[in-house]
Amino acid sequence: MTYKFQQIGVLTTNLIKNSVITISVITATLFSACSSLEEREVASGSFDYVKEQPGRKINIPDDVDSPKFNDAYQLPELGENAPLNATGKDLSVMSPPLVLAVVAGSHIEEGSKNAIVWFDQIDDSLPLDTAVWNSLIRFLDSKGIGVELFDKDNQRLITDWMVMDESKDNNWYSWSKSERTVGQRFEFTLDKKPHGRTAGLSVELVDYKERLNAQSKEVVTKARDKRRNEVDVLNRVVKNYEFETKVADVKRFRQIREGLQMDLGFDGDGEPAFVVDADYEITWPRLLLVLRKLGFDVKDYDKSNGLLFVKYNGAEDGWWSNIWSSDKNEMNLDTEEYRLKVVGVGSKTSITLFDDESNPFSVNKLTDLYPTFSKTMSADDLDI
Repeated sequence: MTYKFQQIGVLTTNLIKNSVITISVITATLFSACSSLEEREVASGSFDYVKEQPGRKINIPDDVDSPKFNDAYQLPELGENAPLNATGKDLSVMSPPLVLAVVAGSHIEEGSKNAIVWFDQIDDSLPLDTAVWNSLIRFLDSKGIGVELFDKDNQRLITDWMVMDESKDNNWYSWSKSERTVGQRFEFTLDKKPHGRTAGLSVELVDYKERLNAQSKEVVTKARDKRRNEVDVLNRVVKNYEFETKVADVKRFRQIREGLQMDLGFDGDGEPAFVVDADYEITWPRLLLVLRKLGFDVKDYDKSNGLLFVKYNGAEDGWWSNIWSSDKNEMNLDTEEYRLKVVGVGSKTSITLFDDESNPFSVNKLTDLYPTFSKTMSADDLDI
């Protein structure tokens, strides 16, 4: 029995020792992994190589055969704009920053080293430059960043100071520690193409202040990697633009699916027309759904001019719909071609119907069609 207790004691002691060793290794690993942002930007290890002087070429006597040299690993000559002082701790080893063109219709120019992203207009509800500036200003406002200068005519905006206190951003699970405070000011410029449907948003760092910690009196006024800072803020702006675009699309799709109220009225030319209680961008796609539901075949259309060329095929009353509903969308129209003119009038939209000879429908004929059009236009979750 005594022998067994001795065995148990030895096993327990070894287990405790192994546990202490394991905990020590983990603790040491955690402390070694916690590094500041400055330390992560530079290579680890010794920088004694910067003290080395270039070697001299071997002098070979004239009476001795010269060995064959291989230039496969010869370093290329430095260019005129090469950063000669980027050695040791002054050389950043972080990967090059990339501009993220994540907005629909956006792209970057291959080989460009500038912090710039190009947008193509895919939504005609606002001019492209207005949409980009509005999104940028909303982003700055949401972050509590002021605008020092906004010159819409010259397409430029200069921000107030963006102050980032890294000591407040660190989480308990973060692998980095830093008490650095950074302040930056940026200038945004919009380069609009002559046709107005493509524009490039670029950003440049114009002012920089950095303090390593609250006790430090030294203020650094030059960014270690200027382009990285520019690309970082540009990506934040683009990401916000993408988020706003998605939210707007979801809201727009929801409005299109919901029923829209419609009344009888007149268009801008005084002709009898349907007047929809929604703007043009919502009414246009909704009208396409309504026409298809009512048995119209859209032959051609021109959204920019608000023209629709359709042919009436008659209501589609299949046996399945007749089982569940006796309501029919049949209208007093000949199976021939018609034309519709859609015009935005402020927050409302007028729809004028014409026959195949471009004559507008009379008040009586439009009134006769109104109940069917109105009911389908106001139906929620329109199923086609």
